[in-house]
Amino acid sequence: MTLAEARPGLGLGLADALLGAPAGKAVTAVTVEVPAADPTGLVAAALARGLEVAAWLRPADGLAIVGVGRAWATEPVGAGRFTDAGAAWAALGPDLAAADRPGVAGPVLLGGLGFSGQRAADPGPWGTFPAASLVLPSLGYVASDGAASLTVAVPAGQERATAAGLAATWEALAAAGSGSADGETGRAGLARRAPSTPDRPGWERLVGLMAGAVGRGRLDKVVLARRVDLELTAPVDGARALAALAAGAPESAAFLFARGGRVFLGATPERLIRVDGRAFRTVAIAGSTRRGRDAAEDATLAAALLASDKDREEHAVVVEMLRAELAPVATELRVAPEPRVLALRDLQHLVTPVEGVLRERAGILALAALLHPTPAVGGAPTDAALTMLAEHEGFDRGWYAGPVGWIGPDGDGELMVALRSGVVDGARASLFAGCGIVADSDPAREWAESRMKLRPMLAALGLDPDDAEAVA
Repeated sequence: MTLAEARPGLGLGLADALLGAPAGKAVTAVTVEVPAADPTGLVAAALARGLEVAAWLRPADGLAIVGVGRAWATEPVGAGRFTDAGAAWAALGPDLAAADRPGVAGPVLLGGLGFSGQRAADPGPWGTFPAASLVLPSLGYVASDGAASLTVAVPAGQERATAAGLAATWEALAAAGSGSADGETGRAGLARRAPSTPDRPGWERLVGLMAGAVGRGRLDKVVLARRVDLELTAPVDGARALAALAAGAPESAAFLFARGGRVFLGATPERLIRVDGRAFRTVAIAGSTRRGRDAAEDATLAAALLASDKDREEHAVVVEMLRAELAPVATELRVAPEPRVLALRDLQHLVTPVEGVLRERAGILALAALLHPTPAVGGAPTDAALTMLAEHEGFDRGWYAGPVGWIGPDGDGELMVALRSGVVDGARASLFAGCGIVADSDPAREWAESRMKLRPMLAALGLDPDDAEAVA
């Protein structure tokens, strides 16, 4: 059944569409047109019902994806998780081929592949999140290019038992979400802050240690992160926080993944890889400064960033890694000759766009395996940097700084690096920020940069981002 034949009502019409779809061996899926819905309203309604939900918002691109429930998932572990996930998804592909897919509409996986892909002995705030997880939702809403569609997917053989229930769930979610989260977060209070991990003295010691390793030639760069654990005076409204992140960073990808009562969300400007057939796009982002109080100060800070030897060195390591990894698999590779400055709400970054054409169609997960972790989030050489982080950083990154995003049945899609993010569990939140360390890194400057990188999440949670107590 095509999009044109299954007009929204939806009710029994959606149930009939699912029952009339060609049955797959593992999954049956059907895509139908639906009226446009507010994506954060759908998220709010799903969270209120305790449902598993994922959201991917690209305001600047006019793209919104919301997935509710789970029809199928792949949750591989370890360094081979990209290959394993790709093989599992490709094997399911024939079951999904009947879907009518304009643009990115149709069955899509949503989820993350974790920074290390390993499950830590003490996962901390990541207790309900697997090491990696890509989910085909039972209800997948996509709004793109002015059109909205809904893909309903169920395990094969369960069509008759679940069709009416899924139709009813969708109508309830769409109705409840019609007056939705608006991006305005009420001011929250800070009840308690645990010491940062690492704390300020530990951070300064580690920056010195890592800068020394770079200076002695053991490393080109290493990215040190810290975790800030907060307790607020009221539970966090995940949908409103998501709306605030999307409104505050429309050029970024705002995301949310809810698992077992905990929510991982953020708004990241850093694309790991976007694949459309043989065409691909990525970007090097490394080197940061704050925003100015007016246009003149903004321009002065941007000029200083472009002239900074420390930031240019940190940035160049990322650019060269992308060039080295992508050149062997591309027939065309275009790397911008010089970085430019990308201005976000709280920060300015050095960015270098990279794009090209693959020698053969490989799928996004194959390219992600080549690139992750880039020197922008791990370091270089990769193995030496990751070994140093495992020995000294002091916490499990979980999905922070790992790939998150969506993947279509043809293997195309978009994966971003999960930065400017945190895990929320009721009134508790764990926020993450990292900084690239090179030979002349100054611990105080890197600490101040990490505080700037925490601002978007603090604001989204309703805290005052200028509250020194929250980020000390």
